[in-house]
Amino acid sequence: MLNLEVMGSSLPLYFGGVVVTLKLLAVSLIVGLLAAVPLAVLRASPNVWLSRPVWLFTYVFRGTPLLVQLFLIYYGLAQFSWVRESVLWPWFSSAWFCSMFAFALNTCAYTTEIIAGAISATHHGEVEAARAMGMSPFTLYRRIVLPSALRRALPAYSNEVIMMLHGTSLASIVTLMDITGAAREVNSRYYLPFEAFITAAGFYLALTFVLVGLFHLAEKRWLVHLAPRT
Repeated sequence: MLNLEVMGSSLPLYFGGVVVTLKLLAVSLIVGLLAAVPLAVLRASPNVWLSRPVWLFTYVFRGTPLLVQLFLIYYGLAQFSWVRESVLWPWFSSAWFCSMFAFALNTCAYTTEIIAGAISATHHGEVEAARAMGMSPFTLYRRIVLPSALRRALPAYSNEVIMMLHGTSLASIVTLMDITGAAREVNSRYYLPFEAFITAAGFYLALTFVLVGLFHLAEKRWLVHLAPRT
């Protein structure tokens, strides 16, 4: 039988973990998305001198595990004296900042490829019509290409957001008290791994359900023109 008393008494700890998880997720996604948009434009460029460096960045971060990236940033950078003696050390000695930085880089790589694919798939007629109206390349991207690409990237980006939510569970390994960190704490106190981690799973499921619902609403609003007409 499940120990419901322990599960109930531990809920405040889990709610604190939810706050940490959501903060990590929100900041990582915002930073990653802001960096991904200009990188996606470069990635979709026919100029190899612009697209290849971005391809290398996305290839490295999509081709290596997020856990390894987190360890390299949190533990690896500390071995270099020039990092410890620099003005950046107060940031890179922080578990929260290192976790956010690793998550932001990882989601930036995936989001860059998602948006770049949507840019490349922009209908040629839209581009030609904008050019015929005399739009400059900057205006073309600002008013036509990027708005269209970002809307069509929503379904794929929603999957990336869910994956990043689950990826934030790795933050507990570097001492952050997120949802998984709360579960580990409960398990260490009461030696009840099933109760501890099934409660954490319930919180992740609830957050996933909310995020999926929000993205469905966004898709209905911004992708209505792509729905089949009856």
